[in-house]
Amino acid sequence: MKINILISVYFVYILNLQISQIDSSNMRKRNKQRITRNPYPDFVLAAQRPPLMSENLDADGENSSDAQCNESALSGGNPRQKSTNIAQKAAQEAKAATDAQVSAGQAAARQVKMQLADKALQAARAAEAALAGKQQIMEQLQQEVREAEAVVQEESLSLQNSQQNVQAAVKAAEQAQAQLRTLSQAVEIAKSNIGNSEQAANGAQTEYAEKQQLLEAAKSRVEQLLRQLSSARADFSSTKQAAYRAACAAHDAKVNAQRDRRHQLQRRSKEYRFKHQAARGNN
Repeated sequence: MKINILISVYFVYILNLQISQIDSSNMRKRNKQRITRNPYPDFVLAAQRPPLMSENLDADGENSSDAQCNESALSGGNPRQKSTNIAQKAAQEAKAATDAQVSAGQAAARQVKMQLADKALQAARAAEAALAGKQQIMEQLQQEVREAEAVVQEESLSLQNSQQNVQAAVKAAEQAQAQLRTLSQAVEIAKSNIGNSEQAANGAQTEYAEKQQLLEAAKSRVEQLLRQLSSARADFSSTKQAAYRAACAAHDAKVNAQRDRRHQLQRRSKEYRFKHQAARGNN
């Protein structure tokens, strides 16, 4: 709002300046016309006018009493009165011409004022449109920053989940390895008891076979858990890289938004100082 007011004040200042120049130009033209024109045109008209006797003839070709009185008044020895009448008429005509010129100048000045006012209004609208465009760009950048921050938060949560999965897989692998050690010890015990007796040997062989199956199952479980651990680690690494890229993008977007806003504030400050100086110069 303040920027619009300053723009309007600036254009009104320019408008008044141009109007003053136009008024000065019209005044110089009027002064020049006053100097060059004949202030007493009746002297020329009197020289070109036919005798008064021919003007005052009636329908029968005789002189009327009013014509004789006028002729005697104009030609009968009062040249001072005649000069006064001519001067008064010349002054009236000069005043009428001056009034006509002033009216014409005022009409032209009003037209110029309207044109300059239209230009000022168009310029103010253009400035408002530019300001709205910058505001839209800034809002768009702020929206992008918010979206990037949301992505960072989402990736952070995913990273935490991946870490929990990795910890669970590691714990399961440790448990499987403990079971493998236990089973291995049981197998060794069973092997040492084979030589006691045939029955014991058969039983031991049976137990050995069972333990062997359990051992193979445990090994298979360990291999499966190791594969899951490797996959979880790869997922953790990719998630960590994605979170890092998202954080970098959010930081860059935030820096760009702050830089654009800072440039916009600097430009507004310069415009305000320029218009303030112009307003002070006008005052």
